[in-house]
Amino acid sequence: MNHERQVIIIGSGPAGLTAALYAARANLSPLVIEGVEAGGQLMLTTMVENWPGFRDGIMGPDLMAELRAQALRFGAEIVQGDVSSVDVSARPFTLTVSGKIYKAQALILATGASAKWLDLGVDKQLSGRGVSTCATCDGFFFRGKPIAVIGGGDSALEEATFLTRFASSVTLVHRRDTLRASKIMQDKAFANPKIHFEWNTEVVDVTDGGQGAVTGLHLKSNRTGEEKVLPVDGVFVAIGHTPNTSLFTGQLDMDAAGYLVAREGSKTNVPGVFACGDVQDHVYRQAITAAGSGCMAAIDAERYLESQGH
Repeated sequence: MNHERQVIIIGSGPAGLTAALYAARANLSPLVIEGVEAGGQLMLTTMVENWPGFRDGIMGPDLMAELRAQALRFGAEIVQGDVSSVDVSARPFTLTVSGKIYKAQALILATGASAKWLDLGVDKQLSGRGVSTCATCDGFFFRGKPIAVIGGGDSALEEATFLTRFASSVTLVHRRDTLRASKIMQDKAFANPKIHFEWNTEVVDVTDGGQGAVTGLHLKSNRTGEEKVLPVDGVFVAIGHTPNTSLFTGQLDMDAAGYLVAREGSKTNVPGVFACGDVQDHVYRQAITAAGSGCMAAIDAERYLESQGH
């Protein structure tokens, strides 16, 4: 295998694979490092009903398999393995992947962001079966059902408010007695008759009644120690995301939360390095917006390489 490429893409979610598709169609012969956990967060999703063109929906893993096959069809090459180091101090840029050295004239970073879980184990096991980290992705499945949202920041209140469109009731579980969310978000939530609050409360367990689907939340007051079970059909974990940017610390500009800063489309502070998808987007975090930014990154990379005489 040729270990020096015009374009290398790190990440194989909707952003990375769309970038691969566009770069391949531009005859740039891109190499995609898909990582051991290939496919991004859609691999944890069951039915995707908000991807345009699939009126009956499509399973998350099936959508990723189609995107992958499409990128391969046009000449992208995909290798499995995790990137252990990246050096963007000089061109060609250097990557170490499973002990092998790769070099690239342009880099597209689509490493995504990982949702924070409750560290119970069972919450991640029940992902896609009643536990979710994305209200806009999965709220529709809980029409007329009681659900809970875990968290106390803007994203938690935004999800809770959004979910009242579908759920019979939404219980916000928060470990403190005050919310971190902005006042406007708090006022909106407090005024919504469908939203109820469990203050000073922590989640001990997500119960499934042996059914393999959520039946309730085992809660504990961190003030009194009192425990109870809250019957719900869905649990939305909204305690934040962690951008997968540790490889680029000290090399690329990041915001206070660690997301890569992209300017003028997908450009980072290092010419020839482009960022797309959730690694640089903490606002929309949708598969379709990630794919769109992957397209932008590929076009930006193509124009950059052309300007450099490649």
